[in-house]
Amino acid sequence: MTEREQPTSEATNQQADDALHRALHETWRNPTGWRVLAAVNHSTIAQRFMLTGGAFFLIAGVLAMLIRAQLALPQHDFMGAEAYAQAFTMHGTLMMFLFAVPMLQGIAAYLLPKMIGARDLVFPRLSSFGYWCYLFGGVIFTSSLAFELAPDAGWFMYTPLSSNAYSPGINSDFWLIGITFVEISTMAAAIELAVSVLRTRSAGMALQRMPVFAWAMLVTSLMIVIGFPPLILGSLLLELERAAGWAFFDPTRGGDPLLWAHLFWLFGHPEVYIIFLPATGLISTMVPVFAGRPLVGYRWVVASLIGIGFLSFGLWVHHMFTLGIPALAQAFFSAASMLVGIPTAVQIFAWLATLWTGRPRWEVPMLWIAAFLVVFVAGGLTGVMLALVPFNWQVHDTHFVVAHFHYVLVGGMLFPLLAGLYYWLPHMSGRMPSKRLSRAGFWLTVIGFNGTFLVMHWTGLLGMPRRVYTYEPGLGWEWPNLVSSVFGFVMAFGVVTVLLDLALHWRLGRRAEVNPWKADTLEWATAMPAEAYNFASQPAVHTRHPLWTRPGLPAEIAAGRHALARGVAARETLGSSPVAARPTELIVLPGNSWLPFQAALLIALLCICLLLKAYGLAALLGAAAALVLLRWSWVNGDHPGYGAPHEEQEAVTEVHGVVLRPHTHGFDGPGLWGMKFTLLADGAFFSSLLFGWFYLWTVAPGWQAPAKPVVGLWPLLAVSGLAVAASGLMGNGVGRLRRGEGGGLAWRLAAAGLLALGASGGLALLGGTLDLRPHLQAHDAIVAVTLLYLGFHTLLAGVLALMQAARVRAGHVGLRRPYEPGVVAAFCHYTAGACAVAWLAFALVPRGWA
Repeated sequence: MTEREQPTSEATNQQADDALHRALHETWRNPTGWRVLAAVNHSTIAQRFMLTGGAFFLIAGVLAMLIRAQLALPQHDFMGAEAYAQAFTMHGTLMMFLFAVPMLQGIAAYLLPKMIGARDLVFPRLSSFGYWCYLFGGVIFTSSLAFELAPDAGWFMYTPLSSNAYSPGINSDFWLIGITFVEISTMAAAIELAVSVLRTRSAGMALQRMPVFAWAMLVTSLMIVIGFPPLILGSLLLELERAAGWAFFDPTRGGDPLLWAHLFWLFGHPEVYIIFLPATGLISTMVPVFAGRPLVGYRWVVASLIGIGFLSFGLWVHHMFTLGIPALAQAFFSAASMLVGIPTAVQIFAWLATLWTGRPRWEVPMLWIAAFLVVFVAGGLTGVMLALVPFNWQVHDTHFVVAHFHYVLVGGMLFPLLAGLYYWLPHMSGRMPSKRLSRAGFWLTVIGFNGTFLVMHWTGLLGMPRRVYTYEPGLGWEWPNLVSSVFGFVMAFGVVTVLLDLALHWRLGRRAEVNPWKADTLEWATAMPAEAYNFASQPAVHTRHPLWTRPGLPAEIAAGRHALARGVAARETLGSSPVAARPTELIVLPGNSWLPFQAALLIALLCICLLLKAYGLAALLGAAAALVLLRWSWVNGDHPGYGAPHEEQEAVTEVHGVVLRPHTHGFDGPGLWGMKFTLLADGAFFSSLLFGWFYLWTVAPGWQAPAKPVVGLWPLLAVSGLAVAASGLMGNGVGRLRRGEGGGLAWRLAAAGLLALGASGGLALLGGTLDLRPHLQAHDAIVAVTLLYLGFHTLLAGVLALMQAARVRAGHVGLRRPYEPGVVAAFCHYTAGACAVAWLAFALVPRGWA
C-alpha cells in the first residue's frame, strides 16, 4: 500500500465506523420531549431508579433528623407520640423498601449489561414497568405524610398493633397497599437481572469468568424471588383482614399474630443480605482495581456469596427469640446466625489479602471501602452477640439493636454504595469528582455516623427501649442521646456535602480520560457516557480481566471488529448458553413503548381506589389494567409494535461460526427463563400460604377446625383433573412443534384454554357452594384465599392459552416461531401442579387428621 492510499483507506474505515454508529443510534435512541416517558433503555431506566431512590433517601434522612431532635433531651416535646411513631415508621420503611433495594437494583440495571457485554437487559418493557410501579407506589406511600395519615405501627407492621383495633384509620393501609405495589417493581427487576446474567453474557464469558458483581446480583435476585413472596402474602392477608374483616391474625377467631411475624421475617432476614450482597459485589469489583492486582480467592468469594444466599433463609427466627419460640428452635437458629458469619469472613479476608498483596491507591472510592470494612466488621461482631439467646433476651428491643442494625446496613450498604457512585461516576458523566469536596463529605459522614451509633450501643446497654418518643431524666440516658443527636446532624452535613459534590461535578468536574481508574472489567470498554446501545460490536471474552489482558479492546469494539457490528432496524443482543456462554441465538428486544407506563398508571389508580374503599371503581380499573397487560402480551414476537426484524436477511447472522436466528425461532428464549423464575416466585408465595395453613392448624391457640372437612374430596379433584388435562394439551402442542409438526396447533391451544376456564368455573362454583365464613374463622379465610389463588391461576391459564390460539391464527406463532406456546405451557403445568397440591393439603390431609 502506498503512502497516498493509506489515508484514503483510513478515511473509508472511519466513514464505515461512523455509519455503523449512526445506524445503531437511530435504532436505539430514546424519544425526545414528553415521549421520553416511553423509553425502555436500561441506562435511562436505571438512572431514573437511582435518582428516585436518592429522593426517597433524602425524605428518610429528614425524618431521621426529626427523630434525633426529639430524643436529644429528656421529656422533649418537639414531637408528640403519634408524630414520632409516624416518623419512625416512615423512616424505616423508606430506607428499607424505597431506597436500599431499588437503589442497588438501579445500579445493577445500569452496570450489568455493560459488565457482561450485552446491549440491554432482556425485558426492557418490564424494566420500564418496574420503574413506574416503584415511582407510583412510592408516591402513594409518601403522600400519607402530606395528608397526616402516615403509618404509625412500625416499619415491620406487627399485628395486632397494625390491625383495625389499634390502627383504625387508613394509615396502615398506605403501608400495605403502597409497599406491596412497590414490591412488584422489586420482583420484576430481580427476574430480569437473573435472566440477563444467565442468558446474555459475552461469548466465552463462562460462569467461572463472570465478574463478582454479576454473581452477587444473580444470587441476590434469586433471594428476592424466593424471599419477597412471604411478605407479599402477609401484606395481602393483613389488608384482607383490615378491609374485609377476614380472620388471619386474630387469635379470638382462630388466627395468630405470630403468623405475621413469621411471614415478615421469612422476608426480613434474607432482606438484610439482599441489601448486603450487591454491596459486596461492588467492593469485590473495586478492590482489585485500586490494589492493582486480581482478587485473591475468586472462587472462594463466589462460593461464599452462594453460601450466604442459602444460609440467610435459615435465620428468620433470629428476630423472634423473645416471642415464645421453643428452646430447640432457638438453639438451631442461634447456631445458624453464627454460621453465616463464616462465608462473610471469607469475603473480608479475600479483600484484605488483595489489598495486602497489592499496592492500594487511596482515591475517594477506596476511602469509602476502608470505612465499610471497619464499620461492617464492628456490626458483624455485635450481630454475633445478638445471635446468643441469653444476650439477645437482655438487649432485645433496645437501642443496642438499633445501633447494630445501622452498623450493618449503613456500613454494609451505604458506604459501598457511595464508593461505587464515586467509582462509576466518570462512566455516567465523563467527568471526575472533586477531590477536596469528596474527601470533606467522607470525613463528615463517617465521623458523624460513628458518633451517632457507636454511642447508641451504650444507650441500649443502659436499657433504653427502642420506639419510645421520650424518657424521664435521671436514667443515665441524657448525655448519650444528646451526643448521638449532635453527631447525627454532623452526619447529615456530611451526606449533604457528598450530594453537593455529586451534583456539581456534572458541570464543574474535569474531563475523565478513557478508563480513568485503569479498571479491568468490560463496562469501561464503552464510551463515557455510554451510548444507548453500549457496544457497537459485542466482543468475545475469555478472561476475568478483559481490559487488563487487551487494553486496545475499547477501540476494537468501537470500530466494529466484533459480533453484531451491523445496523438493522431491530434492537439485537447476543443470547448465550447459561453456563459456558456459547452463542445460541439473537435476542430481539422491543422498542420504546407506552404500554408499561399505562399499565403501571392504571394499577396505581386501582391502589388509590382500594385506599379510598371505592371498590366498584377499583374493579373497573383492574379490568382496564388487565386489558392493557393483555395488549402488552399481544404486541410481541413479529408484531410490528414489538420491533422484530422486517426483512428475512436481517433475522439471521453468523457469530463465531454459528448461524444465529432470533430467539422467537427457538424454544429456549429468555421469556421461558423469565417464566420459570416467575413461577419460582409464585411457588414461594403458594408455599407460604400452605405454611400459614399448617402453622395455624398446629400452633394457633384458637384454631377451630370443623368436625368434617369443608372441602369435599371429589370437587377439588375434578378441578385438578381439568387443569391437568389443559396442561397435557399444552404440552402435547409444544411437543409436536418440537418435532416439526404444526398441524392442529390452534385447536389444541384453544381446547387447553377452554379446559382451564372450565377449571376456573368449577372453582367459582365450589366457592359458592361451600359454607365458608372467612370473617368468623381463620380456617375458612385460608380456604377462601386458596380458592381465589387457584381461580386466578386457572382463569389466567385459560386466557393465555386462548390468546396463543388466536396468535396462531394471526400468523404470529407457528412452526417458524414456536417459542411462545412453551412459555404458556410452563404456566399451565404449574397451575395444574398447584391444584393437585391444594387438593392434597385441603381435601385429603384434613381427613387423615379428623
